[in-house]
Amino acid sequence: MSTVLDPSRAGPTPRPARPTAALGLVLLLAFAVVGAHALTNLYSPYGVHRDEFLYLAMGRHLRLWAMDFPPMIALLAEWTRGVLGSSLVAIRLPSAVAHALLIFLAALLAREFGGGRFAQALAALAVALDPLFLRAGNLFQPVVLDQLWWTVGLLLLARVGRAGRGGAARAYWLLFGVACGLGLLTKFSILFLGVGALAGILLSPLRGWLRTPWPWLAAAVALALGSPSIVGQVQLGFPVVQQMRDLRGSQLVHVGYADFLLEQAVMLGPLLLLALAGLVRLVAAPSMRPYRAVGWSCAASFVVLWLLHGKGYYIGPIYPALLGAGAAAVGLGLEALRARGFRRIAGGLGALAVAVVLAFGVAALPFGLPVLPPPTMARYAAAAGATRAVTTNRGTQLPLPEDYADMLGWEEQAAAVARVYSALPPADRADAVVIADNYGEAGAIDFYARRYGLPGAIAPIGSYWFFGPGPKPGRVAIVMGSTREELLRYFREVEPAGRVTSTWAVERDVPLWIGRDPYRTLQQIWPEFAGRN
Repeated sequence: MSTVLDPSRAGPTPRPARPTAALGLVLLLAFAVVGAHALTNLYSPYGVHRDEFLYLAMGRHLRLWAMDFPPMIALLAEWTRGVLGSSLVAIRLPSAVAHALLIFLAALLAREFGGGRFAQALAALAVALDPLFLRAGNLFQPVVLDQLWWTVGLLLLARVGRAGRGGAARAYWLLFGVACGLGLLTKFSILFLGVGALAGILLSPLRGWLRTPWPWLAAAVALALGSPSIVGQVQLGFPVVQQMRDLRGSQLVHVGYADFLLEQAVMLGPLLLLALAGLVRLVAAPSMRPYRAVGWSCAASFVVLWLLHGKGYYIGPIYPALLGAGAAAVGLGLEALRARGFRRIAGGLGALAVAVVLAFGVAALPFGLPVLPPPTMARYAAAAGATRAVTTNRGTQLPLPEDYADMLGWEEQAAAVARVYSALPPADRADAVVIADNYGEAGAIDFYARRYGLPGAIAPIGSYWFFGPGPKPGRVAIVMGSTREELLRYFREVEPAGRVTSTWAVERDVPLWIGRDPYRTLQQIWPEFAGRN
């Protein structure tokens, strides 16, 4: 039988050399990045992000086996609130730590692929400074965790190829299953890694493993560990299907094939060349034969997301591995030049590579970390010609990058609602509910409720719909957004209560209303809003 098709009979796999680890330098860089995130969040002119409000609310409404969203972010939200508190630094510290781990893993992958200390430092520096990872590491969202689990999975797949046959490879298979299971608890997009990995295995020397139980045991481990995400979908009637349908209709419709490719260049700048070099080396270099599955997994995942019109950043998790492979290729190339006596040329090229990474990181820093106040950031984005950065998911343009605009105006909304609430007669305040038009508004009310003496919000939309209408019937409601005509379908009396305006926020004009004497209770009308996003 072919040794390619049966790993249990294969001879020893050639093991690439393991260069010296640049541990001290990489750890120093990782700690520095965590510090940069913390300082940014301590002094940033921006606040909590719209999506962060939702994930924090998910933690307060945690139902592990009945959530419409993979529950890891909700679990992490509750842990963060209970252990670290609710400051901006505390909320985002887990994401900063995940970014630091990505830096360490990129260096580890560079070493795995034969890169010495220079290559490891170059890979770590690229992941530390690229706005794709800086941005994700500075927001409490599943994005950076998704990047983390993909990278761990690709490293373990590389280790399977390196280990050849025997107990170590089998252990790596099971750990690969654990990484995918944690990914399934984080985001359903880990399924694209699963599809890519299957293609990568079939196109590489690892395909012989498919005739053994170990890849299938890894899949079973992943499904068992990620089962709360799956059970939640079953319990709630697969809301992810409606979410994806709405996403395709409202956002992905604006992502063409060329847009997806262009977004890679925007996210990575000159580092895209390093990633492409890594991909080519993984799938073509003879010395990388044990690692073919990693290269083909990245390539297949990219193609699948490209064909499905995914957003550009969805494929971001493949880049720590590819940057590690590219950095290893650069490092080995420089070593070859030195071995031929071209030490000065090698030194100059190495310095140039570092300078390019640093220059891109510094130039793109304001797009990775929210350090510039809104007026300055708007001018910087305009001067940089960053039209894609200031284009929303729905194709409209803002003066600020959407992520930054989504960190403004929320506390002002909560304060305005509090003024309306406190002006109500005592009997009305006892019965009053706050109804928000979207999860950002609802999450902001929940987050600032204690500070402003507000009841929690309800919202008949998205994940908030699953949280329910609460116990009050809605005799008196403070409503955010909507129109008087719309609200008169539900209340006999509707009066304006003010507006909240903002120059820089995504929500620039939010009307406030007071609705009284509803035709039906909130509990009676709530089922009508099922599936609304």
